[in-house]
Amino acid sequence: MWVNWSGTESARPVRVEQPQGVEDVVAAVQRAREERTTVKMVGTGHSFTAVAAPEHTMLTPGGMSGVVAVDREAMTVTALAGTPLHLLNSTLERLGLSLHNMGDIAEQTLAGAVSTGTHGTGGVTSGLAAQVVGLEMVTGAGEVLRADAAHHPDVLAVARLGLGALGVLTTLTFAVEPLFVLEAHEQPLGWDEALDGFDDLVAAHHHVDLYWFPHTDRVQAKCNDRLDVPLAEARPLPRWRHVLDDDLLQNTVFGALTAAAARVPALVPPLNRACSALLSERTYSDVSHRVFTARRSVVFREMEYAVPRAAGVEVLREARAAIEASGLRISFPVEVRVAPADDVALSTAQGRDTTYLAFHTHRSTPHAEYFALLEPILRAHDGRPHWGKMHTRSATDLAPTYPRFEEFLAMRDRLDPDRVLTNAYLRRVLGD
Repeated sequence: MWVNWSGTESARPVRVEQPQGVEDVVAAVQRAREERTTVKMVGTGHSFTAVAAPEHTMLTPGGMSGVVAVDREAMTVTALAGTPLHLLNSTLERLGLSLHNMGDIAEQTLAGAVSTGTHGTGGVTSGLAAQVVGLEMVTGAGEVLRADAAHHPDVLAVARLGLGALGVLTTLTFAVEPLFVLEAHEQPLGWDEALDGFDDLVAAHHHVDLYWFPHTDRVQAKCNDRLDVPLAEARPLPRWRHVLDDDLLQNTVFGALTAAAARVPALVPPLNRACSALLSERTYSDVSHRVFTARRSVVFREMEYAVPRAAGVEVLREARAAIEASGLRISFPVEVRVAPADDVALSTAQGRDTTYLAFHTHRSTPHAEYFALLEPILRAHDGRPHWGKMHTRSATDLAPTYPRFEEFLAMRDRLDPDRVLTNAYLRRVLGD
């Protein structure tokens, strides 16, 4: 039985295999093609959608992990696609290298993270897929295909974020840069102060992340800036502060409070005020990946949409008005991030500067009414749903918001004409 991290999706594959190399993947795909069945490589299950759910043969990533090549002249690193992001980060640190940007968790496999559009905030490139400069995959025809700027660049342009619909990724090559230190400044702000000054805040810092606590006027801002200092001069949080703030307050206590709020919704407003009051101002610096990412032990459900950058604050105001008028009690903060435009065909930031708005509920809280309340607002602003997070969209209404949607479908017809790599989710968002 396959179940994702949040418990929103499950599947019972007919066959389970753990490939140890590209040859094993080729054999599995060729067999599925001959049998007219399907095959999916799963990751760690951190997608809230069924994007990786297997219908027949499930491949697990544990046998394909680790860094396999480092090119310091080209400043690239190649890793097996089943490598967890936290393992890549620690290996890069030992090599004195780093990714440019990343999201706030590091448990995903590299293939899963790039294939679903995992992103951070700010920077020159926000999404992991935009940092991919080469890849190897096994197509739906069972062929090994390598793509980079010199070989099959048309494939690279699309397959960097392929939803698992074009091929089973076996290696990924990332553009990297010298290891750098980030300074994080976290501070509480008022609602009006945060939203009225949002553009100035984004312009003044390399990476900005806001968290608004529903039913309050309180916002927590996290601003990350690069420091031109050696690692030895970084000033990470003291161990006791990390345990108190991040482990105890943001995970253990927050988890207990949101679980209680799920049982007694009337507690939500005062608990939100209490939770937001617990988050004090602090400044620290560390290796970039330790500032970008955080441990998340509280299981939740999430819907995230990307809207045009200029509309972001307006959409957040509309979302707040809808929540307050609905009578719903929302215990999780709403997260706000930004991203520069990129050129990845199915990236949620493709062709436009972007604001991301993420809405969460505790796993034991019904989420459907909350997400259904907000999704029409997000759609009205030409929003694009995160491929790995909950939404109700289908190919018919997704196509108009992606200028290169037909290009992706044409590549799918070329690389997986028999739909060996499909599942119910892909049939919904891409069509048959």
